[in-house]
Amino acid sequence: MSRNNYTFTSESVSEGHPDKVCDRISDAVLDTFLAEEANARVACETMATTGMVVIGGEVGLSDTERLKSFMGNISQIARDCIRDIGYEQDKFHWNTCHVLNFLHQQSAHIAKGVDKDGAGDQGIMFGYAVDETPDLMPAPIQYSHAILRRLAEARKSGAEPTLRPDAKSQLSVRYEDGKPVEVTSIVLSTQHASEAQSSDDIRAIVEPYIREVLPADWLTDNTEWWVNPTGTFVIGGPDGDAGLTGRKIIVDTYGGAAPHGGGAFSGKDPTKVDRSAAYVARYLAKNVVASGMARRCTLQLSYAIGVAKPLSIYVDTHGTGEIEDAAIERAIPQIIDLTPRGIREHLQLNRPIYQRTAAYGHFGREPEADGGFSWEKTDLAEALKKAV
Repeated sequence: MSRNNYTFTSESVSEGHPDKVCDRISDAVLDTFLAEEANARVACETMATTGMVVIGGEVGLSDTERLKSFMGNISQIARDCIRDIGYEQDKFHWNTCHVLNFLHQQSAHIAKGVDKDGAGDQGIMFGYAVDETPDLMPAPIQYSHAILRRLAEARKSGAEPTLRPDAKSQLSVRYEDGKPVEVTSIVLSTQHASEAQSSDDIRAIVEPYIREVLPADWLTDNTEWWVNPTGTFVIGGPDGDAGLTGRKIIVDTYGGAAPHGGGAFSGKDPTKVDRSAAYVARYLAKNVVASGMARRCTLQLSYAIGVAKPLSIYVDTHGTGEIEDAAIERAIPQIIDLTPRGIREHLQLNRPIYQRTAAYGHFGREPEADGGFSWEKTDLAEALKKAV
């Protein structure tokens, strides 16, 4: 039996977190290739540490000579990302760090399965939606993202020159009758400019932005604040801790409030169902909730490498559904083609829209005019109801 009264915690990390620096670079490489060719193949991994960025993986264009010329652009792509994030530290600077490029052409064996419209790999993918926030996302992760995004805006605008790129947030939210009602604790650690800054000094800077983002009645006299609880946080980013692409998969999705298939997103082109099927699973779960058929929905898809049709579709509305879960499962294939090609075409994923997903969550964002976050639309809600 599900609980209605509990406290749940989720965390987020900023665009300057070492792992997110790597996600950003990997997705920037992907966007560059997709801008050149809609059917480009990319599986890009990045590692960052003190003074160094290492990029590897597989890429492919229809013209192999053009592919060779693209390889010379990789270093500048990485530097542009690091500069935009804001790193100009002595030991991690966009203009002086070493960038090593080990990208190579996509495996012919993988290409064979994908070229016949099959999935790029086997795997399971989950989507989730819940009606506790306007974006149909779990509240702890959605507001953890919002805090860091707002602080990044203040830093980049020059309003808060003390702040630096690396940061983490964590919210513990108390639920009553299944609805979020109170923040019991806030953890915020942010890199800053000077060792002279105390925890109290940093709290004075960040608290107004946190209060601006959170619902006012969720902060009470009982809310615990932990701002830079270890004190000084000057050494940050890849100089403070090595980063890797794909290491923040729970931050990227639902903050632990829903299952995760295990596959990371960043650096992968949309033939990889790790990414595209997870996006369409969120799209479908969100439309189930937006249609009013349920207040909460978990949806699972599964695939086999080289096989186009999904092996299974599973829906769980956690006892909140107005109709049977099995009826929703039967309706879904009637309204959308869930082959890898069908997903890419329906959501228009073969476009350079991925760099913006690399921080502050892949879900719970506003659909954008150029097709970014197309999986956040609720345009299938009526079709789902009709099919059911």
